Amino acid sequence: MPAQGSTAGPGPATGPDAPRAAASGRGLGLLLLLTGAAGLLASWVITLDKFKLLQDPDYVPGCSMNPVVSCGSIMKSEQAAAFGFPNPMLGLAAYAVVCCVGAGLLAGARFPAWYWLTFHAGAAFGVVFCGWLQFQSLYRINALCLWCCLAWAATLVLFWYVTSHNVRHGILPAPAWLRAFLDEFTWVLPVLHSGVIGMLILTRWWDFWTTS
Repeated sequence: MPAQGSTAGPGPATGPDAPRAAASGRGLGLLLLLTGAAGLLASWVITLDKFKLLQDPDYVPGCSMNPVVSCGSIMKSEQAAAFGFPNPMLGLAAYAVVCCVGAGLLAGARFPAWYWLTFHAGAAFGVVFCGWLQFQSLYRINALCLWCCLAWAATLVLFWYVTSHNVRHGILPAPAWLRAFLDEFTWVLPVLHSGVIGMLILTRWWDFWTTS
C-alpha cells in the first residue's frame, strides 16, 4: 500500500509529511511534463521528416550532418518501423500520455497504486525499447539520430524517476535502505545510465570523433 502522504493514494495527503509529499508530487509532475514534452517534440520532428522522406526519397533531414550523425539513415532502416508503422507515431501517443500525467500532478491530481503500476510498466517498456533501438543504431545501422537521442534521454529520466516514486511510496516493495537512497539520490541512476550510453557512443566511433 502507498505510504502516508504518497501522491499515489486516492485521498488528500495528511500528516506531518503532507507538505513534502505535495512538493514531491509537483516536482515529479514538472519532470514528467518536461520529459514528455521533449519526447513529443522529438517524435513530432521525426514523423514530419519521415513523411517528407516518403514523398521524396532524396530528401535529407536537417539533422543529417555527417556519416555518423545521420537521421536519414535511421529513418530509412527497417528498425525505424519495428511494429509495422513508424516508431515516432508510437512516441506521439506515449509521450502525450506522459505530459497528461505530469500536468495532472501539477494540478493536484492523485492516482491510485494500480495507475502508477500501469504507468511504470509503460515506462519500463519504453526504456527497454529505447535500449533495443540504441543497440540497433550503434551496431547495426551504424548511425545516430539526434532527435532519437533526445527521446532516449527523456525516456530514461522519466523511467528512473517513476521507479523511484513507486519505491519510495511503497507501491513497489523494496528494503528501507533502497527507499532511503532513492529519497536523496534518484538523480544518480539516470546520470549513470546516460553515462553508459555516452561511453558506448564515444567508443563506437572513437576514430571518427578524434579525427574529424
